[in-house]
Amino acid sequence: MDAPNGLGFVDETPADIKSFFDSAPPLKNDAEIRRKLKEFIERNHSSSENGRARRVVCVTSGGTTVPLEKRCVRYIDNFASGHRGAASTEYFLKAGYAVVFLHRRRTYQPYCRSLPEDPLLECFEVTSESNITVQPTHAKAVKEAISEHHAAVTQGTLLKLSFTTVFEYLQMLQLIALSMRSLGPRAMFYLAAAVSDFYVPWESMAAHKIQSGSGPLDMRLAEVPKMLSMLRKVWAPMAFCISFKLETDTKLLLEKADMALRKYNMHMVIANELITHKEEVVVVMKSGNITVRRDKTQATADIEDPLIKLIVDRHSAYISSES
Repeated sequence: MDAPNGLGFVDETPADIKSFFDSAPPLKNDAEIRRKLKEFIERNHSSSENGRARRVVCVTSGGTTVPLEKRCVRYIDNFASGHRGAASTEYFLKAGYAVVFLHRRRTYQPYCRSLPEDPLLECFEVTSESNITVQPTHAKAVKEAISEHHAAVTQGTLLKLSFTTVFEYLQMLQLIALSMRSLGPRAMFYLAAAVSDFYVPWESMAAHKIQSGSGPLDMRLAEVPKMLSMLRKVWAPMAFCISFKLETDTKLLLEKADMALRKYNMHMVIANELITHKEEVVVVMKSGNITVRRDKTQATADIEDPLIKLIVDRHSAYISSES
């Protein structure tokens, strides 16, 4: 199903999706990203976990921005801290997966969630003019973060790629999906990133900073094409795919999650309400819904711990059914 242009397009690609990619500014480090992905997938495809090829999951994390100018000064932000993506990455690595961590720049990183917001300045102290040491209160967290991150990177099971704009995010997601396509059902997509619903098409965007002296700003935003159907049908059709649905209105949440499950043929949709998303989520599946809750008896427990265990179990069943 690969297209002659090598970008994953086929003849029946919807016009709005093709137009989005055709008009998007090219990735600045496209060749480097392709090289890293190729090496990462080849390494983990040939690696064995209990005598079997290692599973690979792409975790997307953080929110995308929508530039209002080509030489961007102003932008619309889709806020997300990246906490869920970073925490989930840690638990996927613990479960034996290799992880492509596609994250928004300057959001939460795996193994760094317990560190201060500015760890470089806040975790260290000057004991003399020539000696800087880790503060005792942060020593354990810093050592664990460095050790665990180093192990994942040196073992070749963690590849971190960063984005800022919705253009970068969707182009990189496409590259990752096409790279992981060869893994078949052992590939997984855990799409926790908050992706912009609207954008300013590149060709109609102001070239320079929009001047405030010209009066009120009247701007028409285009709808970002829905890429989940392309991911499921074309880019990586055998992959196990999980998307997220976040709402502030409880009444709409499960209805919209179920709609997304069926419309895009996802294997799971994680439904979470904004006010309780760190305490409880509902995993929506065709076989029925499962509520996952954080273990409140442990102050440091993450909801991602039981959530990832459930997902790994369902992914195992999916792999067996496709064998």
